[in-house]
Amino acid sequence: GGSCSGLDFAGVTDVYSTGSAFMALNKETDEAQCWGHSISGGSCSGLDFAGVTDVYSTFAAFMALNKETGQAQCWGDLGYGGSCSGLDFARVTDVYRTHTAFMALNKETGQAQCWGDLGYGGSCSGLDFAGVTDVYSTSGAFMALN
Repeated sequence: GGSCSGLDFAGVTDVYSTGSAFMALNKETDEAQCWGHSISGGSCSGLDFAGVTDVYSTFAAFMALNKETGQAQCWGDLGYGGSCSGLDFARVTDVYRTHTAFMALNKETGQAQCWGDLGYGGSCSGLDFAGVTDVYSTSGAFMALN
C-alpha cells in the first residue's frame, strides 16, 4: 500500500483498497487520493470523482460508479479490470467482483457486462441474466442464481 505520510485525510468519508493500493474518497467534495503501487490503482490523479456513489475493487483495479448518471471509471491493472471505457453503466443495479474481473448487472433487464481477465470471470457476453436474484463469486468465477 505504500506510505500515506503527507496525505490529508480531513473529510474522508470512505476508504477502499486493492491488493497493494488504497483510495480515500471524500464524497462531500468529490475528491480522492490514491497511493500504493500505481499499476494496482495507486494513482488516480486526473480522474473525476463527482457524484461517485459506489467504489469496487479487484486485486489490482478500482471502479468508481455514479449510479445516478451511469458514469463509471476504472483504473489500475488492465488484466484485473482497470479499463471499463466503452461500457454502459446506465441502470446498473449491482456490481460484483472476482480477484481479476468485474461484473455489472442490471437485475431489472437481465443485462450484464463483465471485464477483466477473460479466464476468470471477465467474459459474460452471450449469457442471459434475466431473473437473476443473486450472484456469488470466487477468486476466479461468477455464479448467478435465479
